[in-house]
Amino acid sequence: MNRSLGPRRLSKLSESMHRRLSAYELAATAAGVGVLALAPQTEAKIIYTPTHRVIKTGMNYTLDLNHDGIVDFTLSDVRCKSCGGGAGLSALPAAGNGASGFGTTQGTGWASALRQGALIGTRRYFPGKGMAYVATTGDGATVSGGSWVNVKSRYLGLKFEINGKTHYGWARLNVVIQNLSITATLTGYAYETIPNKPIVAGRTKATDDVSKVEQPPAQNATLGMLAQGAPALSIWRKPSALAAQ
Repeated sequence: MNRSLGPRRLSKLSESMHRRLSAYELAATAAGVGVLALAPQTEAKIIYTPTHRVIKTGMNYTLDLNHDGIVDFTLSDVRCKSCGGGAGLSALPAAGNGASGFGTTQGTGWASALRQGALIGTRRYFPGKGMAYVATTGDGATVSGGSWVNVKSRYLGLKFEINGKTHYGWARLNVVIQNLSITATLTGYAYETIPNKPIVAGRTKATDDVSKVEQPPAQNATLGMLAQGAPALSIWRKPSALAAQ
């Protein structure tokens, strides 16, 4: 005699089984996240080089920001014969590179002495060359000019190329003018490894968000130099010629 089978009743999972399944689900989810984390990503990275290089009048220092053997900038501290025996400090860029500043790229650009926290990127202008000068006038007076006169821990905003792509960086310097001579001390420099990504002056570690960094007000080259009189104005017109002496 066959016994008819009615509909089967679903068995309820025990509480311990629920806990095991929940634990398994969490483990599987975590494993999936871990796989995603292994996917290649482009991360911001700042390469910082601390240093202590003293550059006195009559000396040059070649700056290779990314240590690839290619000179990106030359910090030139020269004696200026046309300035009555004074001196001129300049940041001379290799072709395609530039320093943040004001003026024009046709030999009359001056480099800004940025404060820590300034944003260096696409919104800046990079014609900078002349940094500071000291000279004597016809009546024997001493004049000096440029953004880098007697400053401490100021920053050159730098734009340079790696394999044809634009990168941004900074160089930190102290500058002292004394007895018609200029002494510059380079205390560190850094650059951002991601092309076209801005960098914050003084920052040695990367962060994802630099959009909230306030940009400093633009400097007015002409008014600043006019305030120093005719000797300063004549040098302002040709800082690259001063650097070449």
